[in-house]
Amino acid sequence: ACHAQDRKVVGPSFNDIAKKYPSKADYLAGKIKTGGSGVWGTIPMPAQTAPDGDIKTIANWLASGAAK
Repeated sequence: ACHAQDRKVVGPSFNDIAKKYPSKADYLAGKIKTGGSGVWGTIPMPAQTAPDGDIKTIANWLASGAAK
């Protein structure tokens, strides 16, 4: 509900995240898990409670370009 592939919703698009953090899967996994604010604006991203394996899969997908 907060992100879309190619446009800003509440948070940045997956494509924009991928462009900003190529090959940074560990960093992205940490941000997904703990949340944060200030990187993309003032609206905070809440910490996510998905299983670690799922978070790692999402982070790897983003870090590798977020191809559909």
